Amino acid sequence: MKILISSDLYWPTVNGVSTAARTLAKGLADRGHEVLVIAPSQTGKRYKEIDGNYTVARCSSIAFPFYQNFRICLYPYREVKKTIKDFNPDVVHLMGFLMISQAVLKYSQKYDIPTVSTNHAMPENLMDNLKRLAPISRQINYVMKEYIVRFHKKTDYFTMPTKSALDVFKLSSKKLKIPVEAVSNGIDLSRFSVGDAPSSVIKKFKIPTSVPIVSYIGRVDAEKHISVLIDAFGRLLKKHKAHLLIVGKGTELENLQTYARDLGVEDKVTFTGGVTDQEIIDLHKVGTVFMMPSPVELQSIVMLESMASGKPMVAIDAGPLKELCQDGINGILCQPDNDKEIADALFKIISDPAAQKRFGAESVRIAATHDLKKTIERYEQIYQSVLRK
Repeated sequence: MKILISSDLYWPTVNGVSTAARTLAKGLADRGHEVLVIAPSQTGKRYKEIDGNYTVARCSSIAFPFYQNFRICLYPYREVKKTIKDFNPDVVHLMGFLMISQAVLKYSQKYDIPTVSTNHAMPENLMDNLKRLAPISRQINYVMKEYIVRFHKKTDYFTMPTKSALDVFKLSSKKLKIPVEAVSNGIDLSRFSVGDAPSSVIKKFKIPTSVPIVSYIGRVDAEKHISVLIDAFGRLLKKHKAHLLIVGKGTELENLQTYARDLGVEDKVTFTGGVTDQEIIDLHKVGTVFMMPSPVELQSIVMLESMASGKPMVAIDAGPLKELCQDGINGILCQPDNDKEIADALFKIISDPAAQKRFGAESVRIAATHDLKKTIERYEQIYQSVLRK
């Protein structure tokens, strides 16, 4: 099949949307499909590039100042129209709902091309980074959620990464009047495994090996609530020696470094900043326990990666995270922003080697149900279904 994927957030922007879209594109191309991704330009000007085994058509863009390394296309309709006509796809997969995806949907309908759409976005992911709009954030979140629903109703088939994510938006086939399904983002299980981290990555980031490691990997932005994790870690240190590893970059990095210093735990926290894809794989092997403090995830690819690396979980009991961190099975769920509860959960795991082993094995088992191969195969079936329709 000739498959066109649109994504308003795309590599090298680092977040769940861009990671999911890029992983899907590569996985489909690996299966022999001809894949073209439409995404924002990283230079501002229109161009094409080859990313491994598929092509990315970059639309003219400008920098978006409120979100790290995010560029937006203000009016991409002419470029999108030409790209669609030149490529002539069999099916279109929309991985967003902003300007590029709006233009792609318009011309897909005009040229009678079947459309599948996936929502990865929570309005809170953006609003938590726009602090000046905080007084009216609840109203804006409501409007954005309603817009997301209206946008996806225009497509032929709608998916979200988890059943819980569908529940958050209160979406169903009855409400949208199109097929609705939860399809995991999936991860490439061949890239993640249980084992020791290479000594080179331990040495590079000066990670101690004599104490348990609490790890967080992902964007370092406001909506991730990493300050709550640092508060919990401060409480943990009163009961047990440990080290906190925070992997990733984002708009809150400097603020969190200052916060750790003010809290007096700076020497027991490692901030790696941006890292390579291979270093992410290696750093997933470092932690004794992985902690996700964010209450606004729709799945959490980094949790899946850490689980596939055999790590116990501590996560927030909000939305879909309970599908990955199953309380008492492979980890412990805590209430949002409850640093005392998080500290107690971390202590229970790092002070109990038997629990670490049991939870870690269950994490591997759960992660195995999110194999990228199954995700790709399911989307192939969905594409065939909308083509027949």
